[in-house]
Amino acid sequence: MPDDSPLIQSLRTAVAAAPADVPLRLHLAELLLDAGRSEAAVAEAAVALQHAPGDAQARDLMARAMGMPTSPQTQQPQQPPQTPPAQQQPRPRPGFDWKAAEKQVGDVVPPRFVEAPLRSDGQDDPGDADAWDVEGPGTVRLADVGGMQEVKDRLEAAFLAPLRNPELRKLYGKSLRGGLLLYGPPGCGKTFIARAVAGELGAAFLSVSVNDVLDMWMGNSERNMHEVFETARRQAPCVVFLDELDALGAKRSRSAHSGMRNTVNQLLTELDGIDSAANEGVFVLAATNVPWDVDLALRRPGRLDRTILVLPPDAAAREAILRYHLRDRPIENVDLGKLVKATDGMSGADLAHVCEAAAERALLDSARTGTVRMIGMKDLLAAAKEVVPSAEPWFASARNVAMFANEGGMYDDLVAYLKKRRKL
Repeated sequence: MPDDSPLIQSLRTAVAAAPADVPLRLHLAELLLDAGRSEAAVAEAAVALQHAPGDAQARDLMARAMGMPTSPQTQQPQQPPQTPPAQQQPRPRPGFDWKAAEKQVGDVVPPRFVEAPLRSDGQDDPGDADAWDVEGPGTVRLADVGGMQEVKDRLEAAFLAPLRNPELRKLYGKSLRGGLLLYGPPGCGKTFIARAVAGELGAAFLSVSVNDVLDMWMGNSERNMHEVFETARRQAPCVVFLDELDALGAKRSRSAHSGMRNTVNQLLTELDGIDSAANEGVFVLAATNVPWDVDLALRRPGRLDRTILVLPPDAAAREAILRYHLRDRPIENVDLGKLVKATDGMSGADLAHVCEAAAERALLDSARTGTVRMIGMKDLLAAAKEVVPSAEPWFASARNVAMFANEGGMYDDLVAYLKKRRKL
């Protein structure tokens, strides 16, 4: 097969990327025919006719390539006899005008890649591109978090009030160094609270989990951890939310793999720079279900030294959550006060499951009877009775920690809650 010209090669690549583009394929066939490649032109025209059987241009091009008369509307002057392709096809010239070729096919060949020009200082080098999705300032505020007034008060005192009042912070010498650690049973809204804090600050939100950081290759996990904070610095003000901190910052004494220990060391290094000029506007929040498995160095003053217990929603929060999950469902005569009492001790995830299970009961009953009915209290109470609070196993483990591992009063808030609930 003779060598294709660079233009024909480019068109072949474009056709391979867009096989159903009939005008593009016909343009390639025309060039092949002009180059004496009749058989190749016939093949391309045949494929074009498969995609567009009624295309007159494709039929006429097929007839010309096969040496048959064309239709009167598009009769072409008879071409002079073609020399053999091996003699006719010219070799690519070193000075081939690619710009002219691009203009010739610009209307039919879309660009294969779209790239922004690099800045002269190299700051936009692809290697520096953010590998994590940073969400813009959200609309969620603490007022959107139902109930949990004690959690809101502690957030306000430890974090938000000093940030909102820089003059008072300076007057009282209140430091912003360090971060916040949210802990408690699963499904109680720790991530939602972190988003609400970002909304209160008008800051971007960068959520990081263990899958985003850990890597099988030596050194990559530490680099990923560093890039997380570099991304946050570029997007400042930004809230970095470290989810599942017990996996990202597990106790190094229990880590058999040196790579995991090095990742924790890198996290400690990044946290130590929270009060530096480079980290201005970077706020760190972390969440875990098992704070007793987190490396103690992470909870040293200046790092994640503020700890807030996020418990299952109280009555006001349960009412807000139930209203939210029932808002678009067909309900009637729902006594929220009674339902709130029946769901005491359930997490937010449990409450969502109660509403889903009640809807399933009503849907199944409607399908069986052939009569559509509303979701009522009977469905909701039956669903609430079937759902076992998912936080109970967590409290069983936390009880042992509160009794035997509360050094320095680290879990005094947990002890107080367990005593209040008569679980200790």
